[in-house]
Order: sequence, then structure tokens, then C-alpha cells
Amino acid sequence: MRRKIPSSAALTAFEAAARHGSFARAAEELSLTEGAISRQIGRLESFLGVALFERIGNRVRLLPNGARYAGQVRELLDRLDRDSQYLMGQPENAASLDIAVTPTFAMRWLIPRLAGFSRLHPNITVHLSERTEPFALAGSGVDAAVHFEHPAWAGMRTYPLLQEVLLPVCHPSLLGGRKRLPALDTLPRLHRRHSPDAWQRYAEETGVLLTNPAVGARYDLHAMLIEAALAGLGVALVPRLYVEAELEQGRLVAPWAHPTRVSKTFCLVLPEPIGLTAGPVQVFAHWLLDVAGKPGADREA
Repeated sequence: MRRKIPSSAALTAFEAAARHGSFARAAEELSLTEGAISRQIGRLESFLGVALFERIGNRVRLLPNGARYAGQVRELLDRLDRDSQYLMGQPENAASLDIAVTPTFAMRWLIPRLAGFSRLHPNITVHLSERTEPFALAGSGVDAAVHFEHPAWAGMRTYPLLQEVLLPVCHPSLLGGRKRLPALDTLPRLHRRHSPDAWQRYAEETGVLLTNPAVGARYDLHAMLIEAALAGLGVALVPRLYVEAELEQGRLVAPWAHPTRVSKTFCLVLPEPIGLTAGPVQVFAHWLLDVAGKPGADREA
């Protein structure tokens, strides 16, 4: 079926005029005449059957329909520009992957390990984008996702990677050099905003007394919690896999009871079984499973 899409010249002229609120300034930006901008927008309005601008003498004003359409056109043109520049920057005989990942997992676990992937597969470029919620891989422009196991991934293939076990950590200075370990209940506690009951669950599992588990500052991301703990602001309950390096270096300490209950499980999400995916996706999938210490066999959730 033939697509009903306006010309790129008309869309570019319209977006520039809408952004500037002026045909003259759009013409200056695009190195065209004001008349050429006006004609392109007139053709676009005829194509759509909708007026986009109100003409008042020599001035123009964007109408409500035009304002809505301008935002949509701008988003599409920006994406086309990014995608075009991305392809222009691809070396010959190279491959690339687009992986969606939760932000803290990307920063604290995946990115520090990608250098190893690049050494093994220098011809494959891995692009990362942030996704905090499950989504449909089909039509998203994303080859795979690294995310939490979730019912929303139904219909896709998930491969377990790592388990998230929360651990209370703080900067050594918060202990004040005391020989006797202070009770958690006497120290400021830090919370992840989306897990308001995490400290309550920790207290129930370990038997540690917390008079009011909900007291304390809240942060959106585990990455923020970790930075707050490093700054000595309090005790943060964070996934152990994110702070292994800081614990080894002594920048953070975890002297209280260690829970064992799994909070969440990270998984690799693919649109189809590993064996049916494109070559670069297979390479990345098997590498990721290997680094996470999981067998590379094709397993379906």
C-alpha cells in the first residue's frame, strides 16, 4: 500500500517555520527565499487538507493543529537525522547492535564489561539506550533488552542473567571509628523511591530492629543511592552486584547482616530464540550469558 507522506522538503520548511514562528527566519536557516517557504507550506496544507498557519498581513501564527503536528514532525526529523548520521558513521564490513537497558545496570555493571566485548568483537558496535519499563521489542528499533524479569515480556524470549540481592552499605566514616558496630536503627537510612518497603523487608528477613523503616531520604535510582552512601549521607540498601568494586576498595563497607532473598532477576530479552536471531545478536547474547556465569544454551522462559 502506498504511504501518504508529504515531501521531505515541505516537512523541513514547516518544522523550521513553526520553530521560529516566522517564514523569513525559516528561509534564512534553510538558505531559501521566503516565497519558497510559503509555497512549501502551502503545498503541505493542501496535501493534509488542514490549515497549519494563520496569515495576518505579513505575519503568521501557528494554529493549534499546526502546533501539534510541528511537535510530531520535529521528533520524526530528529530521529531521521540521528539514524542517518549513525549509518554514515558505520565502518565498512562492521555491524552494530541497539540494546535497551535499565540505567543503573548499564552504568554499574554492563558498561564496565563492554571493553571485554569490544576486544573480542571489534567489528561490532554496541549502542545503549535507557528503558526503565518493559516494552514491545518489535518495531522499537531495539535488537535486545537487558531488564528485570516481568510478565510484560510475555511472547518474547527471556534468559536469566543475574539476581539482585540488596545489601546495606555505607561509607566507613559513618561508623565514626567506633569499636562497637552502631545499630542500624541509630543511623540515617537511604531509600529508593520505587522500593519504599525495601528496608521493611530487610528487617523482616534478618531480624534487625528498625523502629521506623520508612524514615530517610529517597532517591529515584540505585546509582543515586550509591553516590549518597559514598558521600556519607547514610546507609543505602543496594544490589550487591553494583558495589563489588567499592566494597573491595574499602570505599563502602557492609558490616550488618547480609540478606539472601532475591529482590529481582535481571534477564536478557530477545524477540525470538537466540538461535534464530541475527549473527551479531547471537554473539552478544552468548557473550552476555557467559559473563553473567550462565550457560549459553537456548532457554525459553
